[in-house]
Amino acid sequence: MNSSEVTEEVLAPGQTYASVTDKITSLVLTKNFKPGWLLLISVSLLIVGLLLFAIANVLIRGVGIWGINIPVAWGFAIVNFVFWIGIGHAGTLISAFLLLLHQQWRTSINRFAEAMTLFAVACAGLFPLLHLGRPIYFYWIAPYPNTMSIWPNFRSPLVWDFFAVSTYLTVSLLFWYVGLIPDLATMREHARNRFARTIYGILALGWRGSATHWERYENAYRLLAGLAAPLVISVHTVVSLDFAAGIVPGWHSTIFPPYFVAGAIFSGFAMVLTLAIPLRRIYALEALITRRHLDCMAKLLLATSLMVAYGYTMEIFLAGFYSGDIYEHYMQFDRALGHYGYVFWVVLACNVLIPQALWSPSVRKNEALLFSIAILVNVGMWAERFMIVVQSLHREFMPSKWHDYHATFWDWATFIGSMGLFLFLFLMFIRVLPMISMSEVRKLVHEKSAEPHATAAGE
Repeated sequence: MNSSEVTEEVLAPGQTYASVTDKITSLVLTKNFKPGWLLLISVSLLIVGLLLFAIANVLIRGVGIWGINIPVAWGFAIVNFVFWIGIGHAGTLISAFLLLLHQQWRTSINRFAEAMTLFAVACAGLFPLLHLGRPIYFYWIAPYPNTMSIWPNFRSPLVWDFFAVSTYLTVSLLFWYVGLIPDLATMREHARNRFARTIYGILALGWRGSATHWERYENAYRLLAGLAAPLVISVHTVVSLDFAAGIVPGWHSTIFPPYFVAGAIFSGFAMVLTLAIPLRRIYALEALITRRHLDCMAKLLLATSLMVAYGYTMEIFLAGFYSGDIYEHYMQFDRALGHYGYVFWVVLACNVLIPQALWSPSVRKNEALLFSIAILVNVGMWAERFMIVVQSLHREFMPSKWHDYHATFWDWATFIGSMGLFLFLFLMFIRVLPMISMSEVRKLVHEKSAEPHATAAGE
């Protein structure tokens, strides 16, 4: 497919510089609030209140109010940590990998996908802090200079996660902000409120759109994309090593790094679809977020579903047939038919069977079906993390240490509260910043308008 065909499919006909700019800036600079936005922000604030109440109880009473026990010392906190980190991968993948591969269809979805990454990582960071039991001593895992020469244990997964997540958050934040700079300047020029003009002007860092500015911007943007691309792989690889480095049956597997990375991209794209489909409907963005965008994301969702299915197959084969380990054999039997067997079958249904419907173009074009599949994939990926963490731990090597895990109200309150926090941050983002990259979409408009002239000149 040549460049002109890609441009025509990515951008709906009739788009101009002015129409793109006016449409996107009007979503932010309008004084009127959409009723749906007000309702969602009110609901999200109530859920955030539940989160704050749950966190206060954990800090006052300790992690004993959760359902964790021995041997299931890792419960919802680690399940939710891995879940949210996984969701944060699609934004960086869309922005970094697809930018480096010159995929133009990323332009209308990369901005809110990058924002989704930041908010998901922020939600993920809550859970290891609370799981520490004494979060005021969080700084102990950071290798800061100190007079006692006491350094953190670099063999601890806590330290690995600290480096991985903090690096990923820093690079993702820089990448997102640098991409925003030309649009912040556009917002500065279109804002009528003096306070808004001042804020956007400060954030735009003096951008004037000169050739020098564009040259430096594109160099910095591609450099950050080059830094962010390997982080997509490295961050969830490090998270997977939290498990693979242990001797627990169900964890001790060399397939975990690629398996976790594929699963993270899978759940991340499902969340992008979950956000993109309502956004294009509520804000009438069908001309900017076209069916091609949804089709491409659905195809990637299908591809990563097949990768995850391969991971499940190899995990069963290695543990049940190849390893020759009685503990691994029992773990697989218990996973399918034991106390948490229903979770295993939910995982297979949501992550392997249901996404196969995406082979059909008619399903990929049906927004309601696509949205439903994305929701079910998110449910399945959360259940997969529950299966890996809880089901692998609840049966120790010695039967005397066997104990089932039962989540308490406070477990559910922190998890549901984190979803409210994510929704609140995302709703605030789309209200104060452009959710679609105007500079990149306008570039497509320019290429599309210049194509006929170039053809005529060639003739």
